[in-house]
Amino acid sequence: MSRVQLALNVADIDSAVDFYTKLFGTEPAKRRPGYANFGVAEPPLKLVLIEGGGDPGTLNHLGVEVPTTDEVTAATSRLSADGLATATEDQVSCCFAVQDKVWVDAPDGEPWEIYTVLADAEHAAGELRSVEPD
Repeated sequence: MSRVQLALNVADIDSAVDFYTKLFGTEPAKRRPGYANFGVAEPPLKLVLIEGGGDPGTLNHLGVEVPTTDEVTAATSRLSADGLATATEDQVSCCFAVQDKVWVDAPDGEPWEIYTVLADAEHAAGELRSVEPD
C-alpha cells in the first residue's frame, strides 16, 4: 500500500504526539527522542513529527511511502523521463530506518521523497538528505 507522508517540525514532541494521537485515534508506530511517526490507516497517511528540525508548525518535507525498492526505481525513471531533477539514496539511514529513496523538489522548493523502508535503525541520520537533485 502506498501512502502520502507529511513531516512536520514541532516545538514539543510530547504535546505533538498527544495531539495527533487524539486527532487520528492511533498511537505512534515509532517513537524516539525528538521523533515520532504515525501509520494512520484512515486516511492513509504517514505522519512524521520532528522536534527542533525547523520553525515549529512548519513543513519539514513531504513524501510517498511505497512497498518496494522496485517502485522507488520506477518512480526515479518516470520522474527523470518527465524532465525532473532527481537525487537517489540507497540504503540510507533516515528517520530511524534504513531506506531506498528518490528526492525531487517542487517549483517552490519543498522537498518530496518517494521511499521504501528496508529495516529499522537505532538512530537518525544528521541530514534530511545527503544528495542534491542533478
